Amino acid sequence: MRVLRATDMGMCFGVRDALAAAEQLSQPTQITIHGQLVHNPVVLESLRQRGFVLHDETHAALPRTAQVLITAHGISDRERQRLAAAGKELIDTTCPLVRKAHTAALQLARDGYHVLVVGQREHVEVRGLTGDLASFDVLQKLSDVRRLPHQKLGILAQTTTTDAEFHTFCHAIGQLNPQAEIKVINTICQPTKDRQDALADLLTQVDVMVIVGGHQSNNTRKLAATCRERGIPAYHVADADELLPAWFRSMSCVGLTAGTSTLPETIEAVYQRLIRMSELQKRSAWRMPVRDESSLQTRNQI
Repeated sequence: MRVLRATDMGMCFGVRDALAAAEQLSQPTQITIHGQLVHNPVVLESLRQRGFVLHDETHAALPRTAQVLITAHGISDRERQRLAAAGKELIDTTCPLVRKAHTAALQLARDGYHVLVVGQREHVEVRGLTGDLASFDVLQKLSDVRRLPHQKLGILAQTTTTDAEFHTFCHAIGQLNPQAEIKVINTICQPTKDRQDALADLLTQVDVMVIVGGHQSNNTRKLAATCRERGIPAYHVADADELLPAWFRSMSCVGLTAGTSTLPETIEAVYQRLIRMSELQKRSAWRMPVRDESSLQTRNQI
């Protein structure tokens, strides 16, 4: 069994920069992280061990510490103002590409567009994108697309949406709303596109895929969904301990990729576990007794 790694995978610069900013903070016990810094259980446990206070951003209660770290997923300006009004000092690690999507949404609203966001309705990034909008809809499934009464529709995407999915939604919106002036702003981030492109190349070479990342990570789930759409079985694991040897029996080539919040050491651990499984598979095959093919053929004919 061969193991092939995607040419582009794993942690993006937005996540890396957010983690680096958190690492430099000298008094973590005095800082609340407003939501999940990244959708990665290993990272979250590490932050908890360092003493950071982890706060669910969906709760109305204010963080209890004076300093509040805004995650790479960002928050709405309305939420920023609420925290600032309460005297909180904000440490902002919002990904610049998420910030760009916020700017696009606000500009569409100022220009009189009803904003349509293609993405996961309850995802922290989408809640941030829509938190300052008076007129919007979030389109999570294609069945959410419908005819709308608005004359101007502005479409953008959660940054971890796939290009194919976004184009499908845009086409469906246009088909059902011929009366509307439609403006499309593609806010999918480049790291997401790069990882999807690398995955597409890999899918032509493998029998099965392993996708590494937190189970809450939207872009990791999208990678797994892409595999299944292309007819390649895929297993989404958070770490090496979730791998099962039975998944790879009779498989000659396994592909490996990872979401944008996955640590390099986690990817390497999964890769090394797959290599060990491959070696064990070879040893087992070498020890198997040679079958009498002529006898087998005769039996099958009977």
